[in-house]
Order: sequence, then structure tokens, then C-alpha cells
Amino acid sequence: MDRILIRGGQRLAGRLPISGAKNAALTLLPCALLTDEPLTLRNLPRLADVDSFGHLLNQLGASTQIEGSRPEEFGRVMTIRAGRLTSTEAPYDIVRKMRASILVLGPILARQGEARVSLPGGCAIGNRPIDLHLKALEAIGAELETAAGYVKASAPGGRLSGGRYRFPVVSVGATENVVMAAATARGSSRIENAAREPEIVDLCRCLVAMGAKIDGIGTETLEIEGVDRLHGATYAVMPDRIEAGSYACAAAITGGDLDLIGAAAEDMGATLQALREAGVTVTEHGEGIRVTADAPLGPLTLSTAPYPGFATDMQAQFMAMLALADGASMLTETIFENRYMHVPELGRMGADIQVSGRTAVVRGVPKLTGAQVMATDLRASMSLILAGLAADGETQVSRVYHLDRGYERLEEKLSAVGADIERVSDG
Repeated sequence: MDRILIRGGQRLAGRLPISGAKNAALTLLPCALLTDEPLTLRNLPRLADVDSFGHLLNQLGASTQIEGSRPEEFGRVMTIRAGRLTSTEAPYDIVRKMRASILVLGPILARQGEARVSLPGGCAIGNRPIDLHLKALEAIGAELETAAGYVKASAPGGRLSGGRYRFPVVSVGATENVVMAAATARGSSRIENAAREPEIVDLCRCLVAMGAKIDGIGTETLEIEGVDRLHGATYAVMPDRIEAGSYACAAAITGGDLDLIGAAAEDMGATLQALREAGVTVTEHGEGIRVTADAPLGPLTLSTAPYPGFATDMQAQFMAMLALADGASMLTETIFENRYMHVPELGRMGADIQVSGRTAVVRGVPKLTGAQVMATDLRASMSLILAGLAADGETQVSRVYHLDRGYERLEEKLSAVGADIERVSDG
């Protein structure tokens, strides 16, 4: 099993490219199931989750082709051809690897009139039920049954009817699933209290490029007029705002100066505002964002919230950064109930963090010390990398397969801007 070794204390400086967004890619890939024509996705990140989703598409009868990709390049171009689906079932052995697999439910149901999808897996960061996915699909005409770990869905007459649904709470995944399913319904659909994340906007724009009719993109109310069929398209995946935010924290925690090439500031408002409040200089320019930390970090009070609020996927990285701030910070996690599993590991490195329920108080310490630590989920893994970059001595991070799910060639990118970091294999 691989480990990442970091000898901390190096100031990071230079240009660091931002890859295509993991969360957007995993939403765009299932769009290919909605058409019998090719869908080509550009700027697709090289990630374990993307590969797993490709295997799932293959299982359903779609072919996937990688084009124009060289080992030294970041990102890939993938063309998916789902001319004829050979299966309407997404089995447990594939779906269990990642939660995003549930996003094939809506497209398969819309295309084939029926679907059987295993309940999903993914990071162990708390209870994430799919009831909102099912209620939203039911509202636009699906008939559903859950048994033996599978969701069985059907569309009476072979096609969804369309309808209206208001989410009781914002759900990114459920919004994505129902938007894809509604795109080819017989009638129109109105989705209220829809998630507004940039990845939802990216999905809607891709569907529009494929011939869908969607109004209200980027707002909490989406109006979708079903069309008879969608066609193929070529579409570029948006830049990864969470990766960019993570590397911005790397600049901050090391007193560094990084140009995040390709980062989209307009998608990162809450993250950039929090960095500025902590005393970090953030400058937007034509190629991306420059992040400079030339003064001591100040404490913050942050609470995670749906977009445009502070992203839950940035909480762990900010916690690592604030472990070295001058003062006490307070972080409140409102999205997931079990997303502080990185706290004991940061404590092994000398961080002073106390958790009470969903709130964590982080009291800044003068320094962190390298240690052997274990990753527990994707974003927690990155928090340990950040702590290791700033710590005295050597940090060993194990279970780095979590990192490979969401950060494209992390050690290469960090090495190129001055980090002393390497991946080693135990055989």
C-alpha cells in the first residue's frame, strides 16, 4: 500500500495548474447515458473515482475512449459512446466504491424506462441517505421500490412524465439526478430549492449543449422542458474549486506564494473571502488566482453551508491551516455529522483542537511536528498533507488511496512548487 512522505518546512512558490473538477466530472459522465450519440468530455481529471465511473459505464454497455493524453499532461479527453445500453443494472461491486454512482439512476431510468441500482458507498463521513433522490424522481413520474440493497425504478409507459418537486433541504446529488432524468421527460418539470453549486451549473450547461431545455440555471428554481431526445456534444469540465482551495491553503500554511493556474475565482467566493479574513492576500488575474501569505495567519469563525456558503469540502483543509493561526478559531460543520475524523490525526502532529458536537475549537499553536498519520476520507487526507507541509520533521500519511480519489497527481504538483514530498510503496 502506498504512503506519502513529507519533510515539512519548505515554502511553496510558483505556478500550480488546477485540474478539472472531480465533482463536476462525476456528474457529467452519466450524461452520456442519455443519448445514443458520443459525448466527449475535455479537461477530465486523472482520478481513481473517474476511472471507477468509467468502469461502471462499461458495465452498462457504453464504450469509453481516452484520446490525446500524454503522461506528462494533466487531464484527459474521454469520449463515451452509449449507442445501446446492454444493462439497466448498476451492481453493488462497482457502486460500493463511490457514492456518485447513484447518479446513473436518473439517466438509465430516463433512457430505458427502468433501472436497478445498488445503494452507494463512498467516504465514511456520516449518514447520507438517498431519500431525496427517490422523492424527486417519484415526483416526475418514477415508480420506486427499495429492497435487498437495491433501488428498482420504472417509468410507466417507458417514459417519465415530468412534474414538480421542492426539496425540503438542499441536496446536490439529488438535484443532479432529477435534472438529468427530467431532461427527456414527456412534459415539463419544476425543481424548487435546487442546489446552486457551480457543478450543478456545469451539468445544466452540458445538458443544454446536448439539446436540453433548462431555464433558471444557477438559481434555486430550475424549469426543465422535456425533449424527445438528446444528441452528442463536446464539453470541457470546469476547474476544480476544491482542489484550488486546497492549494490556496497550502500557500497559506507554508507562508508561500502560489499562482493557481486555471482556478475560477467566481466559483470560490466563500473560500477566498475566508482566506482574506485570515490575512492571506488573494489576487485574481487573467490566468487564475495568486495566493500570497506574507503575514501571520489570523483566526476565523466559519460554518459550512450549501453554496454559495463555505463548502463542507473545505472544512478539513482550513482546520489544518488554522492550527497554526495566531488565536482561536471556531468551525461548525452543518452538512455532515461525522466529518471531524481528521481531528485525532492532526492532534498527533501537535494541533490543539477540541470538538463538541458539530463545533470544533482550533487554538493555534507555534508549530506542528511530523508524525505517522492515517487518512480517513478524501478531504481529511488533504488536511494531513497540508499539516505535513508546514510541520517540523517528517510526516507519513498512509491510506492515500483516499487522496487518489480527488487530487490529480498531488505529489507531482506540490514537488514542482518546492515541497519535499514523495510517494513510496510498501510493495
